[in-house]
Amino acid sequence: MCWFYLAMAILLEVVGTTCMKLAEGFTRLTPSVLVFVLYGASFSFMILALKKIELGITYAIWAGLGTALITLIGIVWFEESVSPLKVVSIVFIVLGVVGLRLSQAA
Repeated sequence: MCWFYLAMAILLEVVGTTCMKLAEGFTRLTPSVLVFVLYGASFSFMILALKKIELGITYAIWAGLGTALITLIGIVWFEESVSPLKVVSIVFIVLGVVGLRLSQAA
């Protein structure tokens, strides 16, 4: 169940970060409010995940997968730049997350 909580924390963080972009510098009310609500919910789920998953691994997976997903959303939805270096960097982040997950299972 803790891995489900961590997945929810990541999902909520990604949506919250997307709302940051949509808030346009706090000029749009709904996305601005959602940033705080979604991050609060994300941290709540992360706290639940920490009952069974180590702190360093929880945070690294949350931050790493969140970064990878937000980068992909930026490229696809917001038409941000993509380069071979960016793609390779995202692959390394994902590989690092997989390695951390495997270390937790051991």
